[in-house]
Amino acid sequence: MAGTSRNLWVIGLVTFGILGLSFFLFAFFLTLWEGKDTVWSEGKGRIGLIPITGPLIDARPIIKQLQRFSRDSSIKAIVLRIDSPGGGVVPSQELYREIRRTREQGKRVVASLGDVAASGGYYVAVAAETIFANPGTITGSIGVILHLSNVEALLEKVGLKFEVMKSGRYKDLGSPFRALDESERQILQALLEDVHAQFVEAVAEGRQLTVDRVRELADGRIFSGRQALELGLVDRLGSLRDAILATAKSVGIPGEPRVVRGEPERGLLWTLLRGDLSWETLLGNYLYSRRYQLQYLWY
Repeated sequence: MAGTSRNLWVIGLVTFGILGLSFFLFAFFLTLWEGKDTVWSEGKGRIGLIPITGPLIDARPIIKQLQRFSRDSSIKAIVLRIDSPGGGVVPSQELYREIRRTREQGKRVVASLGDVAASGGYYVAVAAETIFANPGTITGSIGVILHLSNVEALLEKVGLKFEVMKSGRYKDLGSPFRALDESERQILQALLEDVHAQFVEAVAEGRQLTVDRVRELADGRIFSGRQALELGLVDRLGSLRDAILATAKSVGIPGEPRVVRGEPERGLLWTLLRGDLSWETLLGNYLYSRRYQLQYLWY
């Protein structure tokens, strides 16, 4: 009996040791993998390729990649592959500014639009020197949107009422527990119009169009890539490969370039495993962002 207990104890200890070692090795290789670039195709000169995919929530990983390629003298130019419906106003603006800064430092940046590069996705694209779009790309949607919820009627049904004490009349502006009054609607509309004007100005600057001309197109409508070309919102029709080859030629790379693909932004599971984000923070950020966020977003 004692021998059996001893054997079970040894087995448990060995199992625990193996699991601990496995976790350590997993974490170690996870760290090594982070931030690495992959060679997408072989060739003589080097072109950096950065994917910008999905909703724009956090600009930092893409900004880090832009900075890394900008510092790398072997990377002769950068192609952005944009497949995004947009997202937060600030991430869109931060990416726009970083792309402009990269160009000012002497690195050519070209945008290639995928299935969708609308609203904030298009905002990012206009910072590039040249924009390629497929004929069927969905782009445009120049505008800003704000979602506010009102659960007042629902709370009344369950007999729940909130009392709010505030330091000023508009401190709970946008509260989900009551309807907006007319003055509050005017405040929010003025806010939206100001942020919308910032979008219009960025497009006018990036596309070398007049502000008045952009305003005519900036009512939220979407365009195909071919329509966008006719309107001056993109420069050329072509695929990602077309964009890469044209960019390589423009910086003096003969023939097929060596394409270095920036490591894409890690998924949610990766972030949680790394310990960079807790479930509590994730839930809190999600609930807050759903409550009150200006967005350059098409959907």
